[in-house]
Amino acid sequence: MITAHAFSSIRSIDREEWNGCFPGLLEDWDFYLAVEQAGIERFTWRYLAVFEGPTLLAVVPAFITRYSLNTTMQGIGKRVTETLNRLWPGALDLPLYALGSPVAERCSAGVARHVPDGKRQDVLKRLLQLARRDADDLGIGLLAVKDAPLDDRLWTDTCRGEGLQVMPGMPSALLPVSYESMDAYLGSLGKSTRKDLRRTLRGPAPRIEWRRQIDDLLPDMMQLYESTLARSDLQFERLGPTYFTRILEQLGERAVCVLYWIDDRLVAFNLMLLDDQRMIDKIFAHDLERTREHNLYARSWLANIEYCIHNGIAVYEAGQAGYANKLRFGCRFENNLLFFRHRNPALNGVLKLVKLFVRPDRSDPAMAAAISEHP
Repeated sequence: MITAHAFSSIRSIDREEWNGCFPGLLEDWDFYLAVEQAGIERFTWRYLAVFEGPTLLAVVPAFITRYSLNTTMQGIGKRVTETLNRLWPGALDLPLYALGSPVAERCSAGVARHVPDGKRQDVLKRLLQLARRDADDLGIGLLAVKDAPLDDRLWTDTCRGEGLQVMPGMPSALLPVSYESMDAYLGSLGKSTRKDLRRTLRGPAPRIEWRRQIDDLLPDMMQLYESTLARSDLQFERLGPTYFTRILEQLGERAVCVLYWIDDRLVAFNLMLLDDQRMIDKIFAHDLERTREHNLYARSWLANIEYCIHNGIAVYEAGQAGYANKLRFGCRFENNLLFFRHRNPALNGVLKLVKLFVRPDRSDPAMAAAISEHP
């Protein structure tokens, strides 16, 4: 007998069975446990699972929050929505039940290896139907799937089949690292970019420290993080210090914080996940004044690529921001989709119109280029 259940803690699902649905992913059961224990404000976690008897067939993480329609707006669109928010406070904020995670790179539902091909779409459909029932039970009308990979056709076809509307999400930037040396990497770039990066390497260098224990530095790190967050147009979640410590503690050797020092002052840090195949750049926070003076973003990028080359790591996953630089630095892009549907037909119709204006690529030419070049 097939059943579907929603849980409030990932501890309710066996660690090995969960990971078996997502083979090789760095953002695994331990990652989600660390996120859950971090207690990120304004988010409640759900974990959806389909079973056949006691056997796990498929899982997907989910979260509940209040979503502001101007979260992914930039430029003129953001100014318009901010004005509307001032005139009608809360009018653009909706309770949201979303499959995926605010702090994970992409959202695919995981299906156990033993599930036959002919049964997989039915299992995915049951996950989406469970999400709708769980959202209804919690009084939430808006259901979404965040950052579904375009190349996961079975998952995206299932979302479409359940009547969810679709719009482009923020593409994921990846750099395949097949270079034998840093010179080879720099030689693969355009002339002006190569010249800029070589100039950066010749300039004064910060002291770089790789650490997995950061308790003594948390106040300085959080100051850098809050400053970086305040400069960002795209704000969805606000992380507390526990997030950083729990990720490093729970993932052990698969997480690291790279620190950048000028004299005795911490001026930037980079939180990353890594194994012998992949490095994921999770958060780069920095002192803007020092960043300009020492080109710290480029410094951190080069440090990460050098680490990948020296340790035989094949893919550097660079996140979903700063597309202009990532285009210059040689990244390729994997497109993601955002699916959504409101159970209220009138609101669903309004959202169908709103999506024409809140697409994240509308006000970011570099993001639009990344999406159009990789359909």
